[in-house]
Amino acid sequence: MKFNKLAVAASLAAFSFSSQAAQLDITISNLTHGIHFTPFVVAGHDDSTHIFQVGQAATPELQAMAEGGDISGLVNMLTTANAEIVENPAGGLLAPGASTNFMLDTGSMGYLSLSSMLLPTNDGFAGVDAWQIPSEPGVYWINVNAYDAGTEANDEIINGGGAPGAAGIPVAPGGDGGTNATGVTTEETNQTVHIHRGNLGDDDATAGKSDVDSRIHRWLNPVLRIRVEVL
Repeated sequence: MKFNKLAVAASLAAFSFSSQAAQLDITISNLTHGIHFTPFVVAGHDDSTHIFQVGQAATPELQAMAEGGDISGLVNMLTTANAEIVENPAGGLLAPGASTNFMLDTGSMGYLSLSSMLLPTNDGFAGVDAWQIPSEPGVYWINVNAYDAGTEANDEIINGGGAPGAAGIPVAPGGDGGTNATGVTTEETNQTVHIHRGNLGDDDATAGKSDVDSRIHRWLNPVLRIRVEVL
């Protein structure tokens, strides 16, 4: 049997190229009018790792992030999975209309995930679940939706809450939240991760059902746009 040496060499070269680490230049942009995003966790990982899955119950690690912005549990989970991780690339909150840019070397990992809590919400978060990184160099765009973790009733009461299982919203970072709300609801009927209904809000800053301002804190999907350049 004869082998085409050029074809074999080309195949080996292609395999070598696809096995190299992916250098990603990532920009995350906040598309909302009045929502802030808590510190992001961004990771390159294998195909068996997920930080969330739509239609499934949130993990305790996801709950801590979605209710209080605490990414430490997700970071620990991803570290155990040998993921390549970037924490808090914006150096704090990502304000409305703002962007953050950073590099991620995914090593041999072929999938990208990220998440961040929306403020002010009870358990709303934005996330990308296991996006397959293209092998072809170039610029790619991801529109990111807001999800509800399904772990807390969306009462829309700003009370400094945020610990898992504690009702309420931690804060309105823009200083534009209300007070003394009676609450929009006391239950969450869908206890799996699902598309967020959005804040309802009202325009009463000192009473009403919601401490969320309907003129500022409502949104439509997508809430983030991500530019990924594969180098």
